[in-house]
Amino acid sequence: MVIPACRLADLPRGESYRLETDPPVAVFHTEDGEIYAIDDTCTHQDASLSEGWLEGCWVECPLHASKFDLRTGSVDAPPARLPVRTHEVLVEDGMIHVVLSDAPPNLPPSCTAARLAGGSA
Repeated sequence: MVIPACRLADLPRGESYRLETDPPVAVFHTEDGEIYAIDDTCTHQDASLSEGWLEGCWVECPLHASKFDLRTGSVDAPPARLPVRTHEVLVEDGMIHVVLSDAPPNLPPSCTAARLAGGSA
């Protein structure tokens, strides 16, 4: 599924944009001009990665400082242990589009429990 995110001109370098999908997706524009999309929820605990700190191709979770590689989704160190899901990004006619991955997300236990109970994450 391809989802329009935002205009490239509206996402400055070094910033992020949160897509309200289920689960949410974060789109990052690095200082080098690259665009990446990952699941917006830290795999350790329910924290928004789009609110974290962007450095190069890594984003640091604002809650417990695990860092995720925007290119691969891999995590650098605990407390997070699982990678985040990555998504393909297309930029066409100045618009950023995210191609949602069909792989299952690695959501933290608190989000998974809410989904099983029928609530939202």
